[in-house]
Amino acid sequence: MNTGAEDVNSCSSPGSASPSWLRVGFWACTLIAVTVVVRRMIALEFPSPSGPPQLVQLDRIFASHSTLTMAHILPALAFVLLAPFAIFRRFSRVGWPERWLFPLGGMVGITAYAMSVYSIGGWIERSAVLFFNSLFLFSLARAWLYRVRGQPALKMRWLMRAVGILLGIATTRPVMGIFFATTPFTHLGPRQFFGVAFWIGFLINWIVVECWLRFKDRSARAGTLATLQNK
Repeated sequence: MNTGAEDVNSCSSPGSASPSWLRVGFWACTLIAVTVVVRRMIALEFPSPSGPPQLVQLDRIFASHSTLTMAHILPALAFVLLAPFAIFRRFSRVGWPERWLFPLGGMVGITAYAMSVYSIGGWIERSAVLFFNSLFLFSLARAWLYRVRGQPALKMRWLMRAVGILLGIATTRPVMGIFFATTPFTHLGPRQFFGVAFWIGFLINWIVVECWLRFKDRSARAGTLATLQNK
């Protein structure tokens, strides 16, 4: 079902320039996501008993289902690395990265459901994963549908949603960092704050992307109205 907002957006350029703050946020999330995956791969391959007790415990939890963890983070890493080639206008002539995003995103989504069984933050974390992962897969499916239909602007709209949601896992990391840093005062452990951090991180990315898309809608309407008035 197409909304009026989608109809307006379909008239605009799918690769229209984004503001600098949005690009900075995107690259920051990308860098965090890549760093987190690389760190997790190293921890799985070369486990260390030393370090902060909470981090050592987390490493042991992920090591208990290392095959599933790798099946999740490797496609996620590839997705994050290919995403800039699909959503930035300067790479619009490169088509193959976008094609790979859909199967990679599907693998990330399926394994995320399986990973939720081992949620450190219990049902609060699991509920965030189930909600935002379902929203991610829905957005990715809509993007694929519009791609098949040959509607690039609507495809890009939903692809941006999918990418933004997936990068929400990177936004959870600074939130977790705040919780870890304040543990001496709050006495909260990962099992208490992981779920809250997941909800905060994913919500931030979701809200930012939705606000940006709605801002583009208003700009498109204003441009259309100005054009009609000048005729």
